[in-house]
Order: sequence, then structure tokens, then C-alpha cells
Amino acid sequence: MTKLANKTVFITGASRGIGREIALRCAKLGANVVIAAKTDQPHPKLEGTIHTVAEEVEQLGAQALALQLDVRDNKRLVECMAAAAEKFGGIDILVNNASAIKLASTEQVSMSRFDLMFGVNVRATFACSKAALPYLKESQHAHILTLSPPLNMEAKWFKDHCAYTMSKYGMSMCTLGMAEEFKPFKIAVNSLWPRTTIATAAIAVHFPEAVLQGSRKPNIMADAAEIILTTQDCQDSGNFYIDETLLREHGVTDFDQYAVNPKANLFNDLYID
Repeated sequence: MTKLANKTVFITGASRGIGREIALRCAKLGANVVIAAKTDQPHPKLEGTIHTVAEEVEQLGAQALALQLDVRDNKRLVECMAAAAEKFGGIDILVNNASAIKLASTEQVSMSRFDLMFGVNVRATFACSKAALPYLKESQHAHILTLSPPLNMEAKWFKDHCAYTMSKYGMSMCTLGMAEEFKPFKIAVNSLWPRTTIATAAIAVHFPEAVLQGSRKPNIMADAAEIILTTQDCQDSGNFYIDETLLREHGVTDFDQYAVNPKANLFNDLYID
């Protein structure tokens, strides 16, 4: 498949989970893939590094660039964008996937954890989009895709984890504002969010086993991302896509294929009624 042939995709947090799945899907579609994440050495508890994903991308016949990046480091971020553009001749797609989570009350969230969530979630989404903008302006297939939820402003989504919700909604506000701001540059800006929990390291570490069993595999997000990132219409912008809804609109009917355990009851993700 060559839907993204000669396109360059820069993905944050791409060493595992959803970011890795999107990286591999973009490789299968013919893209050059930039794997930007903190993990460049094996983690004692978590699988995957920027180098292992780069190897997987290359095994699929695509070109890869592994870049160690803490998305809170703006100087390093600008350097990584420049390195990617130099190697591949530009940047066509940015996927803001990196995220930090702490589902806890105001009383329980330390200010260091608050700063981590705001640094990795909303600040990095803004900073990455800003740093990529000069390169996206030069692309004929410019997209920003951010993994963040629809802006559902009901109090129930704030009361148990106010800090996390604010940080994720900050990412979504970047989509809302930049979609309009970047229209003159023909850059599509959209968000994607799962209907159910996704079986990532965060779910495995922070949630009970029942939630993991009631989750879907990360490849559902890659399938949905493919639909968004392969459209040629830069005016298809400012959307808050839900993976299942988008896939159903494009003819997918078998969702058991994505289930960790097809017999388990699915768990709705946060911000989904």
C-alpha cells in the first residue's frame, strides 16, 4: 500500500502502545516514520524503545528515524523537527500521541504530577504543533492528529480527576483553535479518541485486570488514524473523531477482531457517554 508514499510522519510517544501501532501502520502505507519518544533504552517493566520500533518500521520496507525526545524540552523538540525535515525533505504529518495520566482528586495530585501532565499533554501538543508548522506549511498533504477527547464539559468528567481532564481538554482546545487558525495554510487538524479503553501499558499498570480484559487492542486506533491521515481534503478539519464511529462510517462491522477478550464486557473510555 502506498497511500502515504513519500510522506513523512512525526509521531510523539511512539515507542509503544498506540503510537507504535500508528507508526507501523504509516510504514505499511509507505511513509517515512519518525519515532520520537523518551525511551531509547529497554525499560524494566515496559516493552519497546525508539530503536525497536524503528527496526519494525524498516522491516516493513519503510524508512525510519529514531529520535530520543522528552516533549517538555522545547530546544530538543525543535532540533528533532529539523533533523526529521533534513533527513526526509520535510514533514507532512504530526501525530501528537505522547500523554501522561494520573486519575486522582485535587487533594491527591502532587504539583509535580500536575506539572508533568500539563507539560506532556497540553504544553507539548502546542509546542509540537508550533515546531512542526513551518514544515507543514510546505506540505501538500499537511495533517496534525492529536489523541485527545471531545470537549464534553459536564462536571462529571472533572470531579474525580480535574487535573487530568484539564490537561486532555487542553490538547483538544489546540485542535479546536488550530483547525481554524491553520485553514489558510491548508493544514488539517483533528483529534481522535477511542470509544473503549485501549490495552496499553497505562491500562495494564493503572487499572484492574477486568478493565484490561474489557479493552480493545491498539490497532483499532491505527485503523481509524489511517482513514483520517490518508484523506486529501485539508478542509476536513476541526473534528473530534471516535474510533468506532469513524470505522462504522467506513464499513467496518466486525469489532470483535479488536477485543482483548471478545467475551468480556467493554469498558467505555473517559469522556464517552
